[in-house]
Amino acid sequence: MKAARFYGHEDIRIDEIPEPTVGPGEVGIDIAWCGICGTDLHEYKDGPVFCPTHDTPHPISGETAPVTLGHEFSGVVYALGDGVEDLEVGDHVVVEPYIIGDDVDTGPESKDYHLSANMNFIGLAGRGGGLGEKISVRRRWVHKISKDLPLDQAALIEPLSVGYHAVQRSGAQEGDLAIIGGAGPIGLLTAAVLKAIGCTVVVSELSPLRRQKAIEAGVADHALDPTEVDVADEVRKLSRDGRGADVAFECTSVQIVLDTLMDALRPTGVLVVVSIWAKRSDFDIHKLVMKEIDLRGTIAYVNSHPATIELVESGKIDLEPFITGRIAVENLVDEGFDTLINHNETAVKILVSPSGEGL
Repeated sequence: MKAARFYGHEDIRIDEIPEPTVGPGEVGIDIAWCGICGTDLHEYKDGPVFCPTHDTPHPISGETAPVTLGHEFSGVVYALGDGVEDLEVGDHVVVEPYIIGDDVDTGPESKDYHLSANMNFIGLAGRGGGLGEKISVRRRWVHKISKDLPLDQAALIEPLSVGYHAVQRSGAQEGDLAIIGGAGPIGLLTAAVLKAIGCTVVVSELSPLRRQKAIEAGVADHALDPTEVDVADEVRKLSRDGRGADVAFECTSVQIVLDTLMDALRPTGVLVVVSIWAKRSDFDIHKLVMKEIDLRGTIAYVNSHPATIELVESGKIDLEPFITGRIAVENLVDEGFDTLINHNETAVKILVSPSGEGL
């Protein structure tokens, strides 16, 4: 089968590799669509970060480079391993793409398995990936979805779960004013979750296309251009008491955005850092102290997929507007990565069809 594999810095190749074996307790999935994530772009430009090297295997997967990429994907069950009795061939599914140690409690009450030692992701540290035609995944990480939900939209459930968990971390409630720095895929999907729970949402974004997308998709009430207005001042004008936003989400890993959000928050507000930072931040700790800001990190998700899927299947969130491109896996680098790295103002979420079906 075809698979896009990471070999190293700016070295991704489309290989022919054997189809996976579906072992006991596993689910064989025909990949329908896989999204290109910002993490994939980081690996390509700056990696390996999450991916293993040729010489150093990942501690849990045991795999070294090359590894198949892709962790935002949907598909159809084609085989069931021994012991899997609650799914059927033909079911539509998405995957919570974790690689986690067997000694970690990943049960429904766990709040921290995503923070366990050596945690990593399918499609980054091994065990196949969504940029291959097929994959075999442990049953624990497979989530059934309604066949009424189009599979291309379903590929966005994984990044939407990132937004869901970030909103949970913020403590945002109905009626709150939220400001999001950066209307890329994660910023827009975080906005979608905030709107679904009844928040007023402001996004700050340089790209006219992404600002327009935020408004047209109905996930933002206001979309501000930080080159045209003082974002913090505008947010204070929109707030109930003129003091600023209740919650803020940093989705860019850009210092000036982080500074702007700090200014836009009311005293005792909550600032959630969602993006992955490749370098240290020059953060104004004094301002945090004087405003008693609550600064919180967030990574991925933890038992978030069921509630996220429910938001989509109930119609509270429409994912279709965020899909701005569909490509074949052979065009991953030139039409996918190049667009998102060098022309990211023109796209939101680009989906890849490993098999070519649906294009």
